Amino acid sequence: MANISEKQILNALSYVIEPEIGKDIVSLNLVEDIRLKENKLQFKLKVSNPSLQSKKRLQEACEHQLEQKLKTKLDVAILFEALPKSNERPLEQRTILPGVKHVIAISSGKGGVGKSTVTSNLAVGLSQLGYKVGLIDADIHGPSMPLMLDVLFDKPEPIEVNGKPKIAPVESYGVKLMSIGFFAGINDAVVWRGPMASKALEQMIADVHWGELDVMLLDLPPGTGDVHLTLVQSAPLSGAIVVSTPQPVALADAKKGVSMFRLESINIPVIGMIENMSYFVPDDMPDKKYYIFGMEGARDLAEQMKVPFLGEVPLVQGIREAGDVGRPAVLQENTKQSEAFYKVIDQLIKTVGLEKAV
Repeated sequence: MANISEKQILNALSYVIEPEIGKDIVSLNLVEDIRLKENKLQFKLKVSNPSLQSKKRLQEACEHQLEQKLKTKLDVAILFEALPKSNERPLEQRTILPGVKHVIAISSGKGGVGKSTVTSNLAVGLSQLGYKVGLIDADIHGPSMPLMLDVLFDKPEPIEVNGKPKIAPVESYGVKLMSIGFFAGINDAVVWRGPMASKALEQMIADVHWGELDVMLLDLPPGTGDVHLTLVQSAPLSGAIVVSTPQPVALADAKKGVSMFRLESINIPVIGMIENMSYFVPDDMPDKKYYIFGMEGARDLAEQMKVPFLGEVPLVQGIREAGDVGRPAVLQENTKQSEAFYKVIDQLIKTVGLEKAV
């Protein structure tokens, strides 16, 4: 038998497609440790689906391409290894959100702390800086993003991508948005049990054509429950951010939120904490700060739990008014509210290591 090089073997295997990822196994760097002795070929192959049936199909595909391209029959032994879970894989090896560099969940232990307000401003602020941003309103029972981003009456459109039916997200201020609010009536309550809510979230992640994004933010419902567990299982999360107000009753729930992401069964890094409604500054006394809900509670909790503190956002009437009219406060140039949000965004960019948008 003529000498066969490793390059020839890799070239033959490059015609084998990983079925769930949809790309060839060589460009995905799934083939390792090639050994050829006489007519016996052995190599390791990482796979998305380690089921017996899937491995058998890949074994047959590899044998076929090797015989076709090398013009010889080899005794092929493949050592299959399961790929790590989706959030630990390189971008090109993902099956879910393969074009999204960073997927970040925005969480809160309790409702009413301004998590959605913070999320909408982070998303629009990042977009204003030139980043490609996506936003999933995962607060199934209380979707507020269509109102906050001024797309209350918009509807996502069905499209076809590579022969598959997909949904095109709604765009606002440069942010690609998907929310259950687009599919329910404005005054209708979304009364769903856990499995229905989880299924809706899975569809917003997998069935929407998100394309290439630098970062995707997921606005979670408050607390800990089915949607949070579905998210961990469905999306390749880079990490989570916990939003809280400074008072002890909110911090107690924020602490539970951080602990949830640190559970062994979840194990998602907490990127940091953001303190909302940190203090009140009257318009007629701009140098005066009133700590209505307490002082630096979230900052102290972040230090206690060894979590980065991303910054604080003041209690300003303009932030509430901006959300109500669908024009996030971060767009209000040269104001204390936009300055506060951009300080948080700058810290987020540094902490996550977001590549500078082109």
